[in-house]
Amino acid sequence: MTPLVVGIDIGTSGARAVAMRPDFSIAGQSAVRLDKFGQNPRDPSAWWQAVQAALAELLSGIDRAAVRAIAVDGTSGTLLPVDIEGRPLAEPLMYNDKVDDGDILAIVAREAPEASAAHGATSGLAKALRYQHLPGIAAVLHQADWIAGNLSGRFDVSDENNALKTGYDVEARRWPDWIAATGMRMDLLPDIVEPGDVIGTLTATAAELFGLPRGVAVVAGTTDGCASFLATGATAAGDGVTALGSSLTIKILSDRPISAPRFGIYSHRLGDVWLAGGASNSGGKVLAQNFPLARIIELSAMIDPTTETGLDYYPLSTVGERFPIADPALPPRLTPRPADDADYLKAMFEGMAAIEALGYGRLAELGAPALTSIRSVGGGAANPAWSAIRQCKLDVAFLPALSDEAATGTARLALKGASEAGLQ
Repeated sequence: MTPLVVGIDIGTSGARAVAMRPDFSIAGQSAVRLDKFGQNPRDPSAWWQAVQAALAELLSGIDRAAVRAIAVDGTSGTLLPVDIEGRPLAEPLMYNDKVDDGDILAIVAREAPEASAAHGATSGLAKALRYQHLPGIAAVLHQADWIAGNLSGRFDVSDENNALKTGYDVEARRWPDWIAATGMRMDLLPDIVEPGDVIGTLTATAAELFGLPRGVAVVAGTTDGCASFLATGATAAGDGVTALGSSLTIKILSDRPISAPRFGIYSHRLGDVWLAGGASNSGGKVLAQNFPLARIIELSAMIDPTTETGLDYYPLSTVGERFPIADPALPPRLTPRPADDADYLKAMFEGMAAIEALGYGRLAELGAPALTSIRSVGGGAANPAWSAIRQCKLDVAFLPALSDEAATGTARLALKGASEAGLQ
């Protein structure tokens, strides 16, 4: 019997599950939409129902007895307060929800070191401070922690990636003393382990629910962004991953942490290496403002990527940029507009490729390794004209991403945990 592990991704639109063999090949996968269980993406019961449905669908097509470990990733910065039994005490605050309490934000700004990822209205720490006075509260957990807790029965543990925005010091590997100075109850913060560490086994209830052996390990997961990076197969310092979605996000594997808060750059720890990156406000959202998808596909077929328009665009959908230029007043630059729509689209592709190159250059200036290869994910990765223009601008090897499913990256962590625990 070939052993299997399972990776689960719980996101804003639904849950996905992947079964993986020790050679990283995929034995099965499933996806379930969140809105099938109600219209509130902040409802933890809907998260759990979606995970149950995705797991049930996945397990129906594989040998359940072969499953050795399960790991979960969730949206970064999503927090919820729970009681001693793990029951949610209030509606979660999602990754992009802002804390509007000026006193909380001011005290975090005062106490947190400049390089901390806990700064800002969407930080995990600000959310934890808002929740900590709820009656009966026993812990504040990240989304992935809570899902894993429903599997393992442990509602007191998190991983280094999810904990980063809550103020965890990934270099010292501990909750820093300055957090207590904000007034945060330190006893409410979870214990932290490395992504891929075994945190327990399935409870009797979970094992019966899914028809799995009690000995299946529950492994510490990660954030959705880190999971997506791991899914691509990037493993060496200098490997970059560019996500061409509504925004343009780049990450590079580094042998040292890189921190530049004014550019929105911080580093997740993955064992003894680091994942550094930033996100530009440019990307697919700008393209969609100008052309519908069908027209983009039509115009892209007319583009000759070996020539240049000579236009110097900085495509933005509105005023303001965060990375690789930190300027809230930076205006979009999309003129002059050529008469030919194909040339206009081409110039936007060129501008975005220039932003991508500048981003990787900025990371190198701050101490990251020089870029050696790129794997691309997101909708824009399927556009051959854009890819060819990017290759000309970046001049490094473009390698295929093994997968763009976050659940696949999380399954890799489950494999790590199973291997280290001798469960394969």
